[in-house]
Amino acid sequence: MDKLNYHHLRLFWAVAHEGNLTRASWNLHLTPQTVSTQIHNLEDSIGEKLFQRSGRNLVLTDAGRVALRYADDIFTTGQELVETLRGQPSGRPLRLVIGIAEVLPKLVAHHLIEPALQMDEPVRIICREGTSEKLLADLAVHAVDMVLSDSPIPPAVSVRAYNHLLGKCGVAFMARAPLATKLRKGFPKSLDAAPALLPSESAVLRRDLDGWFDGLGIQPAVAGEFDDSALLKVFGQAGAGFFAIPSVIAAEVGRQYQVERIGTTEEVTEQFYAISVERRVSNPAVAAICDAARSELFVGTSSRDAKRKKKTR
Repeated sequence: MDKLNYHHLRLFWAVAHEGNLTRASWNLHLTPQTVSTQIHNLEDSIGEKLFQRSGRNLVLTDAGRVALRYADDIFTTGQELVETLRGQPSGRPLRLVIGIAEVLPKLVAHHLIEPALQMDEPVRIICREGTSEKLLADLAVHAVDMVLSDSPIPPAVSVRAYNHLLGKCGVAFMARAPLATKLRKGFPKSLDAAPALLPSESAVLRRDLDGWFDGLGIQPAVAGEFDDSALLKVFGQAGAGFFAIPSVIAAEVGRQYQVERIGTTEEVTEQFYAISVERRVSNPAVAAICDAARSELFVGTSSRDAKRKKKTR
């Protein structure tokens, strides 16, 4: 099949929803013979039967059900296009599929995405979590609209997409009260031999922390390694060790997990990216995410963290 005849597809769509050739033909102001012939032409072009008879009605085949799902999307989107160009609201929320790298803290992901839900235009978000490699592959085939990650596109990944830096912040070290009180004195040297809950070795933050520890001559006692940042925090809440998080969410993590700040460093930073196939973002929901991150979430984080650091000394 070289190309699809959308006129034939629309006739199929009308008959599929009506379930009856005669009624659909009457609504289309065409003769049943004309509609039937053009649907047969569509079946011949795609090499599949779309209907089978059941008494006086037509019933979709398996191929017909697949074709109907696509036809629904095609003609609904077409109607939205017409209404948008005419300045009329489509009545349907904007659909935004977001890939979230599994190493990205859930609270950071929530703060990044939240501005899209506060737009005047209703937005329906669909979140997919996975490895950066899997999500970038999905982005390449337009299965997701954007990817949120703690790192830019790796050089080895051959995906035509663009990195949009949303912001960066320092790292805060957190623990349950007894351990936090003990480690706060003499921070960061106090972390030497202390029980640590660390991200898995594939995470950018883990590599940065390892380098920072080495530079200071610190060797924490690794009590656990985690792919899931939320699970890591649960273990921290239980008192299993100290852990590092982006400083921008330190206050919220402290409240939610009943942990306290030990100290903060700007020598280790977390960066956050929106990755899209667009060099210049045109999707209004993606633009809202990028604008809010740059103008609100990460504004002044370095100065705020520096002040907190002074207070903890």
